Amino acid sequence: MKIVVAGAGKVGSSLVSQLVNEGHEITVVDRDTDVLEETMQMYDVIGVQGNAASMEALEEAGIRTADLLIAATDRDEVNLLSCLTAHGLNPDLHTIGRIRDKDYRAQAYQMRDYFALNYVINPEHEAAIEMRRLLNFPGFLGLETFAKGNVEIAVLKIGESSALNGIKLSGMNDIVHCHVLVCAVQRNGECIIPDGNFVLRNNDLIYVTASSSNLSVLLKNLGIITRKVRSVLIAGGSLISYYLAKELESSGISSTIVEAKRQRCEELAMLLPNTRIIVGDASSQAFLDSVGIDDFDAMVTLTGLDELNIVISLYGNSRKVPHLITKLSHAENNRMLDSLPLGSVIAPKELVCSSIVRYVRAMQNKEGAAITIHRIADGQGEAIEFNVDEDTKHLGMPLKDMNLKPNVLIASITDGMNTEISTGNSKFKVGDNVIVVTNKTTSIRQLNDIFED
Repeated sequence: MKIVVAGAGKVGSSLVSQLVNEGHEITVVDRDTDVLEETMQMYDVIGVQGNAASMEALEEAGIRTADLLIAATDRDEVNLLSCLTAHGLNPDLHTIGRIRDKDYRAQAYQMRDYFALNYVINPEHEAAIEMRRLLNFPGFLGLETFAKGNVEIAVLKIGESSALNGIKLSGMNDIVHCHVLVCAVQRNGECIIPDGNFVLRNNDLIYVTASSSNLSVLLKNLGIITRKVRSVLIAGGSLISYYLAKELESSGISSTIVEAKRQRCEELAMLLPNTRIIVGDASSQAFLDSVGIDDFDAMVTLTGLDELNIVISLYGNSRKVPHLITKLSHAENNRMLDSLPLGSVIAPKELVCSSIVRYVRAMQNKEGAAITIHRIADGQGEAIEFNVDEDTKHLGMPLKDMNLKPNVLIASITDGMNTEISTGNSKFKVGDNVIVVTNKTTSIRQLNDIFED
């Protein structure tokens, strides 16, 4: 597809990287000549210097023949005007706009037809939603949902003292006393699709498919989490902090925000009447002790500095806070931090880029193509959701008799509201929903692509 990306900042640059790798024709529009030249040198893209909301710049970017505009500049007003102007020049164009301001978010969504917005993205709000989901399932480092909420893939880290350290996957269910499937393992930066003979090791990240009830049993039987999250300490009064506190208020979870700037604390106190706001330095160990860090069920670090978030999370771990979430702006350094006890690591940029890439793939959807695609294992693997149709091969055949391509695994099969975690005897039929996991060594765009024959 021909895609115009307005804004070459953190989100725009990450998007360009992913979309170029998927074979799309990309044109980037940005005011900053230096940023634009750097983007053009790094990727095979066309660059246009100018205001992305102006007709002149959009015309030069080829908006009249483009399929999609992604307006991801650092100004909401420019993004809105860019989408509106681009749609006026090309009524068949799809538009995605990044709207971050809390005062605009609901308005942009409710009036998206007037603003010519097909899809509204908000990195901070998406990060807050992901954090709230993780707090509802404490113990997991990540959680992806498929099949309208019927299937989940959770991420766990194998520690040295874990009951799973040194265990063959074929014997795992005897230890956790519930039916789960490890569909991928991240080890030393590599994504592995394991079989039953695979042996788990210390520091492995495992991607587990199971029913929601069995995920809870898994955590309990591994002794990872002993209590539900009822109180959360939030370090930093950022926009994500506001969105997260709102989510926690609606979930009945109490939260405390620590922010150094008094004016920001006063603003948050007006916006969040049911949240405790404290003026103070979250990087001070003595201050965190004074607010009772040991008494919280969870801590989320949301300052504007990755380094500070890491240090605060490390202190939270030393104080044995049961559940930690660390926000990082630069997720590309994740492998350097794998050995650190930072809990769940959330990168807003990566979350929103994944959402946009799924939208782009949905635009290309053909019969039998993927419904949703989630990147896993730092982007080295994918969990892909398909519907089974009349053209799907091997209908009614047990999985153990299918000739699947290497590094491909069928994780689950959903029939209506009933989900089966796959075994060798599982079968699928027309109308079922299946989740396929791959480490991307095999290109999969349609369900039949997983078969050798």
